[in-house]
Amino acid sequence: MKLKEWAREQGVSYRTALNWFHAAALPVAARQLPTGTILVEPPKESTGRTVAYCRVSSADLKDDLYRQAGRVAEECGKRGISLDATVTEVGSGLNGRRAKLAKLLADPDVACIVVEHRDRLARFGVEHLEAALAATGRTIVVLNADEVADDLVRDITEVLTSMCARLYGRRSAKKRAENGITACAAEPQP
Repeated sequence: MKLKEWAREQGVSYRTALNWFHAAALPVAARQLPTGTILVEPPKESTGRTVAYCRVSSADLKDDLYRQAGRVAEECGKRGISLDATVTEVGSGLNGRRAKLAKLLADPDVACIVVEHRDRLARFGVEHLEAALAATGRTIVVLNADEVADDLVRDITEVLTSMCARLYGRRSAKKRAENGITACAAEPQP
């Protein structure tokens, strides 16, 4: 396909795509014909594995993690998506300290990642993950995309969620520290 068509599909301007081509930063293979036309090679159809990713933010929600995995498997069955594996993880969606997700994203054999909701994958930057995976012919499937359609409302909700998580996490850490000090003070000294 022509570079202009590829740029339109990716949601970038033709000029940006042309700059990427000249800087050798285009995320797909492309070549320039003697006439000057730039052709982008279509990404190879991936025949890799399809993996469901389920996440909850704390260990006390582990029961919901298994219910979430069941809902994802059921919905995939209804849509005709066959899952090769299900990855479950307990961890915050606000940071990058999720080893199982990092391993899943780095595995080139995984062609499709299925999540129940967008925020189960990450609170911020899901669009960037989708674009990076699309450049290698991989996809992310969000089963319940019935989220708030207005970007501004969604962004504010994500920022407030992030701030609240940090605040309550900090408060919880302070309370644990105070409880530890109280416990140490209450022990009889030899």
